[in-house]
Amino acid sequence: MFCRHKLKRREANQQMKFYVCPSLGFSSFLYNELMEITGNFDDRPMSDGGSRLGEGGFGIVYKGLLNDKPVAVKKLNPVDDISPDELQVQFHQEIQTLKLLKHENLVDMVGFSCDGQYPCLVYAFMANGSLLDRLACLDYSPPLSWQQRCLIAEGTSRGLEYLHSNHHVHRDVKSANILLDERFVAKISDFGLTRASAKRTSTTVMTERVVGTRAYMAPEALRGEITPKSDVFSFGVVLLEILSGLPPASENREPQFLLELRYDIDDEEEELTLEDIIDKKMSDWELNQVKIVYTLACSCLHEMKNKRPVITQILSKVEGVVKSISLDLQA
Repeated sequence: MFCRHKLKRREANQQMKFYVCPSLGFSSFLYNELMEITGNFDDRPMSDGGSRLGEGGFGIVYKGLLNDKPVAVKKLNPVDDISPDELQVQFHQEIQTLKLLKHENLVDMVGFSCDGQYPCLVYAFMANGSLLDRLACLDYSPPLSWQQRCLIAEGTSRGLEYLHSNHHVHRDVKSANILLDERFVAKISDFGLTRASAKRTSTTVMTERVVGTRAYMAPEALRGEITPKSDVFSFGVVLLEILSGLPPASENREPQFLLELRYDIDDEEEELTLEDIIDKKMSDWELNQVKIVYTLACSCLHEMKNKRPVITQILSKVEGVVKSISLDLQA
């Protein structure tokens, strides 16, 4: 089945492209239906009465109501450095991955549309947005507690363990791609870059196209290697975000990348301590538990991939911290 509508890029006179709709497994929506439920893709933010929830590398996400149930609609937009052909790959990869893989800690896809001006993906709505936004207390949301943060780390670890056990590498693990439902359960999202490893084993795969988010990328990922240990490295950055509440990168900070902050903490000549970087908006943390998570983050961020833990080891450590928190609360 072919979607015979022209895909428009920002440049004029772009050659017509055709999208091959994936095999069924999700609901197929008409583009006009998605326009209607999102107020014609109202670009005003939700706080201003619009529908826009946020923007990612391959599209803009809008809130809509489908049979009185909220959904998130991602409209994939070709931009200057991404061709329509590349966008088509991301579109199909997302659908095929989420059709194959189902888990409590992976985002739920509702359906897709490929008959209109832009291909669209429809997901279950995540009431608490992204971990990135909640750590930043965007829109005056209350700060996440230490227990909430550790539960989010645990849920993300479980989602990654499921991916890796099914021989998939996410390739873009970051706090912006960890979504939180109404109970703050973590859901890994954005599978457009996800790849199954060669012959469905856990061996390294090489690619000529380096993709991902620089502030989270492992050294080998920058060389084009696709390996589960690259996801582990990225998760190490997420753990530092959870501890510090700081964004992964900032031009107004030294060091610019959060992952380099550990060098200052570990440097005896520096006066910076672990307690100095703990998010001051969080009051219920316990130092021994923080040290375990920080040590885990540093092991994930080892320059040599073979020195990093596997995701099952990470999950075990995080589970131990969550259990410790629970026992403290019961005491």
